[in-house]
Amino acid sequence: MQQELELAILPEKKDDSDHILQQGAVRLSVAASRIKGFRIRKRSIDGRGKQVVYRLKVIFFIDEEPVVETFAFKGGNVAAAPVVVIVGAGPAGLFAALRCIERGFKPIVLDRGKDVQSRRRDLATLNKEGIVNPESNYCFGEGGAGTYSDGKLYTRSGKRGDVQRVLQLFVAHGATEDILVNARPHIGTNKLPHIIRAIRETILDRGGEVHFNSKVTDIVSRSGQVAEVVLEGGACIPCRHVILATGHSARDVFDIFRRNGWKLSPKPFALGVRIEHPQEIVDHAQYHCQVRSEHLPPAYYSFVEQIDRRGVFSFCMCPGGVIAPCATAQDEIVVNGWSPSKRNNPHANSGTVVQVNLEDVPDAVHDPFALLAFQRQIEQHAHLVGGGRQVAPAQRMVDFVQHKLSTDLPANSYKPGVRSVPLDEVLPAFISNSLRRALPVFGQKMKGYFTNEAILVGVESRTSSPIRIPRDPVTLQHPEVEGLFPCGEGAGYAGGIVSAAIDGMNCADRIA
Repeated sequence: MQQELELAILPEKKDDSDHILQQGAVRLSVAASRIKGFRIRKRSIDGRGKQVVYRLKVIFFIDEEPVVETFAFKGGNVAAAPVVVIVGAGPAGLFAALRCIERGFKPIVLDRGKDVQSRRRDLATLNKEGIVNPESNYCFGEGGAGTYSDGKLYTRSGKRGDVQRVLQLFVAHGATEDILVNARPHIGTNKLPHIIRAIRETILDRGGEVHFNSKVTDIVSRSGQVAEVVLEGGACIPCRHVILATGHSARDVFDIFRRNGWKLSPKPFALGVRIEHPQEIVDHAQYHCQVRSEHLPPAYYSFVEQIDRRGVFSFCMCPGGVIAPCATAQDEIVVNGWSPSKRNNPHANSGTVVQVNLEDVPDAVHDPFALLAFQRQIEQHAHLVGGGRQVAPAQRMVDFVQHKLSTDLPANSYKPGVRSVPLDEVLPAFISNSLRRALPVFGQKMKGYFTNEAILVGVESRTSSPIRIPRDPVTLQHPEVEGLFPCGEGAGYAGGIVSAAIDGMNCADRIA
């Protein structure tokens, strides 16, 4: 017999199997000897009361042995199977490739960047010298933007597909089983590269192909049907199915559509800054303590507010994290955040952004490239104001709200360096004004948030693609090109690692 219970467990007891078993025996009114084992289904932190507790959903096995769960990948060899070309080796592309193998197709994955290990050297140069490799950076290369920007797997995409299957495939390739039960699953930037490499090895072992430094410059159709993809240098790959999973920053892909006369549409996105606090401020507020218990992870927060019917919200919150330079060209500033698996850095950062609507940008309703041009203009101006070498414009939080130039800036994690600048010189007025009104409200929701110990670093602009590649809601194909499947964040249909992975799998299912 199996019985599920919800238990409240003190942090220091969350990994104590005997304690959890005894709690279950008491709640179920059975002898502890009858419980042959248990499995935790969900684990979350509840800090609403004076005493922080873990809330566990636990299945207890009474008078029967627990069933052992395995998550091995089971696809067969597809070396001689029909080909699906996948453009992009981010989560959408890699999980599309895994699904293709499961469904009996041979994936050929093409990525403009380098393999996950080789990317490290380019990221080191970017952080130390402020030099951007336009083909190998935090956005481009094996694993995509998620590989070196944290590996947060929290998602609200349950209605889009099988979230648990995505998590299980991560476990099958080296992630810990904690991601299957934690309410906010997280792998960590230090561990993700090994998992991404393991996924590549699975694709190769099953007869698929993965090619790096392979930038797609054109997609050729004949009589409305995909016929081939063209690589930089002129090589062509014949195919009838292309999954286009290029991520939110491969702007030249949209130029392919413009040259071919294929439909695109503008898509609202969000723009703002990355805000960093000392982690202890967040811990004090969320855990109601002076010193965080060693049995609790660094705390996080999440905020959303409507300012004159415009959304202002935090996202991609990185406890114990680092702010990273995520530009894909030398003449722009883009920031993002990541955390290692232990989240043991002294700062916490979060993107804090404002909704940008079509009516905010002239001609955006009619020109699908107008929002992209607006996004690029802000990033380039941030570079100009920062002074070059990826130095980012920054301001203390209270100074920003009070229209004061910060005479100095607090210690922070952004390695290329920051420069004190009134962020009104970088951000459009409607963005600055919305942030200026929202930040004190966030401070009312979390004690200590609104402080001059916090730094605002600009700009957080790649929240999502400002262009959507249209597709049929049933077939998932572009309405003008049979066999072309726009996919993931770059096409405007996902917003994170898990949702992108699900979208990639869904596209592979439609092909099958």
